[in-house]
Amino acid sequence: QVQLVESGGGLVQAGGSLRLSCAASGSIFSIHSMGWYRQAPGKQRELVATITKGGSTNYADSVKGRFTISRDNAKNTVYLQMNSLKPEDTAVYYCHGAIVAGIPPALSLQDAWGQGTLVTVSS
Repeated sequence: QVQLVESGGGLVQAGGSLRLSCAASGSIFSIHSMGWYRQAPGKQRELVATITKGGSTNYADSVKGRFTISRDNAKNTVYLQMNSLKPEDTAVYYCHGAIVAGIPPALSLQDAWGQGTLVTVSS
């Protein structure tokens, strides 16, 4: 089994910054893409940013230029640096990983999610 644990959420004023972290643990063979999603009250979960194992990134238009996703493959950790935060960024942020778990030859691709961390941006 694989677990993703997020940290770094909290309350911040508009214009401020936060850095989220997500560490993967368990029987990890390799990690393909990792990413961050968010869900605001009354809304569907939406993609924020993703990053491949090779470092290619993709961002939602709403966060381009303000958020930066990065990862440390040696630590199985993905980060989300959030700058110039706006009240509309308030949401529960979820970490996601496409993770190959197990020991060869018994490998399986798992779609892993963290438990979520709340980010609240006050105006």
